[in-house]
Amino acid sequence: MTGRTDRETKILDVAGDMLVRHGYRRVTVDDVAGAAGIGKGTVYLHWKTREELFVAVFAREVRNAVADMVATLHADPAVALLHRFAAEFFLTILGRPLLYGRVIGDAQMWGKLVGSEVDHDGARHHAVMASYLDVLAERGLVRTDLSTPELTYAFQSVFEGFIYAERTVGSTGTRDERARLLSATVESAFSRPGTPDAALADEVAALLSRLT
Repeated sequence: MTGRTDRETKILDVAGDMLVRHGYRRVTVDDVAGAAGIGKGTVYLHWKTREELFVAVFAREVRNAVADMVATLHADPAVALLHRFAAEFFLTILGRPLLYGRVIGDAQMWGKLVGSEVDHDGARHHAVMASYLDVLAERGLVRTDLSTPELTYAFQSVFEGFIYAERTVGSTGTRDERARLLSATVESAFSRPGTPDAALADEVAALLSRLT
């Protein structure tokens, strides 16, 4: 089983790297197999089609991003606060080109998989965010004059605006500086003072785990 896992990891590594460098339309299973040093048939032992392979690449990218966020939450419970969470998640997405490409709908990188719900359940992501905001509201850590749907919509609009601005507006300062600007914006718009604890961080981490 270890050998199979190592082989799958190698294939996914190679496929992901090639997607970033060349884009969906220019990467074939032959290309991936050659770069991985294996036969094309070996790739098909794991995934029946090229699309299934690329779906697996993205699914692993999401799992790894969530794992990074969970580790950060456990290391620093303050990341459970909405403005801190926003900054860390922003940096996590920007640090993963494959994830960033899907978020902004980069058709060159992801081809026909852009907008596909095969590997991306938008409703589930929205529900997890709403649950997260409910948890913060129960602890008095976000404004309560907005309903959860209103708060979820407003926060996601701000967050996604910062993500899309990376491509459409151009960069100002470093990534860390832009993350701090996002944090300050979210804090002033939505947050309420409070001190999170490990129990809150664990609860938020458990919610994030639903995304994988």
